[in-house]
Amino acid sequence: MTRDDGIVTGVAVTHRRATLDEIGAAGGGDARTTLDEVTRHNGVREAFALHTCNRAEAYVVTESPTDGRAALESFAPEVRDGAIRRLDHEDSLRHLLRVAAGLESQVLGEDEILGQVRNALEAAEGVGALGPTLGSAVRKALHVGERARTETSINEGTTSLARAAVEAAGEKSTLAGATGLVVGAGETGQKAARALVDAGVGNLVVANRTVERASALAAEFDLPATAIPLDEATTRVAHADIMVTATASAEPVFDSSALADAGETVIIDLAVPRDVDPTVKTVAGVTLRDVTALHEITDRTRERRKAAAEAVAAMVDDEFERLLRSYKRERADEAIGAMYEGADRMKQAELARLRSRLTECDGEELTEDQHEAIEAFADSLVNQLLAPPTQSLKAAAEADDLTTIQTAMGLFDPTVDTPQVDAAPDRPDAGVETSAED
Repeated sequence: MTRDDGIVTGVAVTHRRATLDEIGAAGGGDARTTLDEVTRHNGVREAFALHTCNRAEAYVVTESPTDGRAALESFAPEVRDGAIRRLDHEDSLRHLLRVAAGLESQVLGEDEILGQVRNALEAAEGVGALGPTLGSAVRKALHVGERARTETSINEGTTSLARAAVEAAGEKSTLAGATGLVVGAGETGQKAARALVDAGVGNLVVANRTVERASALAAEFDLPATAIPLDEATTRVAHADIMVTATASAEPVFDSSALADAGETVIIDLAVPRDVDPTVKTVAGVTLRDVTALHEITDRTRERRKAAAEAVAAMVDDEFERLLRSYKRERADEAIGAMYEGADRMKQAELARLRSRLTECDGEELTEDQHEAIEAFADSLVNQLLAPPTQSLKAAAEADDLTTIQTAMGLFDPTVDTPQVDAAPDRPDAGVETSAED
């Protein structure tokens, strides 16, 4: 197979179809676990995984879609089938671009996803899971995401789920002068803390397993702010008007017994998996909201940004076509390069035999001018003979005719495998799901 003949297969469990618990259960809960799992499968050349509060996604590059689906079969064993979106080659590539552009986010156009995609790219590169096909796709996705935010107004206003959640809480009760408690000092926790400060809280407490990280976040603000260890958060809830949780814990940090004395407190759980057990809803005085309960504000945001979203969707379509063309050019260039390398080996072997025979006939060594004349003749002949197949290979790449490309390469390189073509339903352009949005 040529370098870029691999087929991309993807699977996604997102807020569009899945519950928060289903997103948390998919892929082992984090990108590293997902990458370790899928790369164990025979035939997986590349892999990429993305885990956020809104999604768990995985992509692999294999020789055939059948191999790709087999590698991803165990991605979400505990998730109902209706919550899983399976993506073929082109759908996977287009979806990656849409995700980075903010078109698939719960808060349309949110900025946080760009950093999450960059982190996922670095994670995949760090374990050697990324190659030319997915590497190009993810970098193209980041490029589209940056274009979307600099060339359109899709990220104007509320641009993160954390800020949307705080705004939603502020609509129900005033946050001016309130005491805010943020549990978790990662990226989402940082956004939540800044959103609370912008909303006018008078005091802020940051809880985190690493107190130093909590201290660094608390030090950002010009108001009374305290850093505490994570295990002290339970005792602080009773003194907080609003608590936002965003840890990376695999298990709930708070349950109904831990929050029995919380009193009148709004709790916003932004973690996946959940930080707060749903039974907390039964605790008197506690109002619990999670990422699945923010539809009202996110729907308003979507409506305001409708025109910008249409412009970004057109941008995605354009960049998607460019990505496909780049794959095709690389595929043709590799095949053409192999063809010329094979022809050159044949040429050099025949020239050596010709020079030997001429020397034997004349009894004298060929002059430098004679060598150059023979070489030039051979080069001209090879170029003329290979010009038509070169054009044919470029046309085959544009038409996704992999069989022709592989056959041509096999003529000049006996190490190239005979092409294996799947049945029609497994072709890259078969379209398991063609809708841009669910």
